[in-house]
Amino acid sequence: MRKNQSPSVVPVSDVCLLLEGTWPYVRGGVSSWINQLILGLPEVTFSVLFIGGQREAYPRRHYEVPANVVHIEEVFIEESWQFRSSVRGGIGKAPAEDLDNLYRYFHHPEYPAEGAGEAVLDALARGDLSIQDVMRSRSSWNTVSKGYLQHCTDPSFINYFWTLRTIQAPILLLAEAANRMPRARVLHAVSTGYAGLMGCILKRRWHCAYILSEHGIYTKERKIDLAQASWIAENPDEALSTSLDPGTGYIRLLWIRFFERVGLMVYRSADPVIALYEGNRQRQILDGADSVRAQVIPNGIDLELWRKVLTDRPEGVAPVIGLIGRVVPIKDVKTFIRAIRGVVSAMPEAQGWIVGPEDEDAEYAAECHSLVSSLGLEGKVQFLGFQQIRDILPQLGVMVLTSISEAQPLVILEAWCAGTPVVSSDVGSCRELIEGGSAEDRSLGRAGEVVAIADPQATARAVLDLLRNPDRWKAAQASGLARVNRYYGEYLMLTRYRDLYRAAMETV
Repeated sequence: MRKNQSPSVVPVSDVCLLLEGTWPYVRGGVSSWINQLILGLPEVTFSVLFIGGQREAYPRRHYEVPANVVHIEEVFIEESWQFRSSVRGGIGKAPAEDLDNLYRYFHHPEYPAEGAGEAVLDALARGDLSIQDVMRSRSSWNTVSKGYLQHCTDPSFINYFWTLRTIQAPILLLAEAANRMPRARVLHAVSTGYAGLMGCILKRRWHCAYILSEHGIYTKERKIDLAQASWIAENPDEALSTSLDPGTGYIRLLWIRFFERVGLMVYRSADPVIALYEGNRQRQILDGADSVRAQVIPNGIDLELWRKVLTDRPEGVAPVIGLIGRVVPIKDVKTFIRAIRGVVSAMPEAQGWIVGPEDEDAEYAAECHSLVSSLGLEGKVQFLGFQQIRDILPQLGVMVLTSISEAQPLVILEAWCAGTPVVSSDVGSCRELIEGGSAEDRSLGRAGEVVAIADPQATARAVLDLLRNPDRWKAAQASGLARVNRYYGEYLMLTRYRDLYRAAMETV
């Protein structure tokens, strides 16, 4: 495995994967899909750029790196903020126009016109903008000061100044990392955000094809995070009233706007833009993607791998309800715990299993443990940490997904392969998965139940309806098995990506 080598000694790969906070350092979800893609296309060589937040948050790799991954480069966003305080030497000398373009695209209230980001990307790809230019130049100071006087409604210039610095520093860090990346024939980003932005920069440098796959809508998820973020420094009494963001403080709006503009830049640069289901494709188009270039490729699952899991499943319906996922707010584990309180009240023998790592948000995990105690569920709700999913799913009577945001959860397909019906919140493609999309699909029946977001009472009722009604449970199990086998096999997904890669490499 070659890591952080000079590009001159690393062979040109077929595909450069641009990944943010996923494979090989994070288990499950998108990381599982990436691992599936790499292993499923052994004839394709990959290089990887991994982008993380804090280096300390990724102490070890959770996936073995296959032989067809020829290079891994790592970038940690926090180091851009550490670097800014150590900037010494000369004053930045970038043209004022480049700094104005940077500000105008990412921070100006006016929506960017078609092609507005190209000058910014050209400057970043050529290396015309440096950390010194942003942190130390008179032109940068003038640009920031003018923006504050014209647009900022928060009275604190210090907040405004350092917010822009904190937003801009990672952009320059990525531009510098682009110089180190070994050449690839095709770029493939698996989100917008920082990974997608890196794809835009590298596309301008390498003049190659650029593919974007989104599992969830990155911009939407960042807006959810930012709406709840307590670290954003802003005047609590200040609120910006606009038709787009009523009641949002200006400093918070600067962060939201940045990720919206990055998403727009990626949608305009990538070809094709891929979603997991039609609902997300429409959201991508609404956010700036060209409808002609936007397409749908659903997740797929290795059906053969799961056949033994299904045959080994114990008889009967176990009174065990499982949530499989990271213990983080977006999975809304607290709603699951409250739902188990309702289930246990009606079915005392029932148990709730929370299966997933707790280290991503230790504070939230502690709150979940406290909620279990306060509801008197000790011994009824178990936190099992990371487990092999093929060992867990056959033991469940029902799998529950209480997320407040999802795209097309692979875990639902895995649950069906193991013969487990699903109760899910009404997010992403979950209703389409459980109830069917087309008329032909819907004719297979419901493979579980769909309930409102953050509704523990409805979740509990849906779980009890399945556990207490063997005929209904068996029908849901049969529907899930039929649907996953007909529409969501791994072979179809891998064939579509193989064809995309081949077509993209032919354009080089």
